Amino acid sequence: MKHRLALPVGLLLLVSLAVAAPDSGKSVVTPQSAVKWSPAGIPGVSIAPVEGDPAKGPAHFFLKYDPGLVTPAHHHSPDHYVTVVSGTLTLTVDGKENRLGPGSFFALVGQKSHVARVEGQEPAVMLVDASGAWDVVPEATQEAKK
Repeated sequence: MKHRLALPVGLLLLVSLAVAAPDSGKSVVTPQSAVKWSPAGIPGVSIAPVEGDPAKGPAHFFLKYDPGLVTPAHHHSPDHYVTVVSGTLTLTVDGKENRLGPGSFFALVGQKSHVARVEGQEPAVMLVDASGAWDVVPEATQEAKK
């Protein structure tokens, strides 16, 4: 008789980080009680690193967007791979709106411009796998350089 184990998405994500911490050469285990949130320098956005240092290089971290948050068009220098853990996020890429709930995944590579909007009354929490130092580059800045 085969047994199936159903785990919440957030727990699965933490387990996956513990099993395969890319490029670090060591295992990482971060229970939910050890996840430490801090302001991310943008109103309505919090960050909780769980592996690596997002300011210095490749890292895994949670981002939390407050309800109602709408970002201006922007991109990030590193390629990044994101799983929505809770809440609902509408991500606009190439003019197309994508409504993403828990368990949804997106990958933004090549400094792809996007806009994010939190739907509903709960924060949107995402787990980010960034391939390099994390930054936020407003598209207006890029336009001014042209």
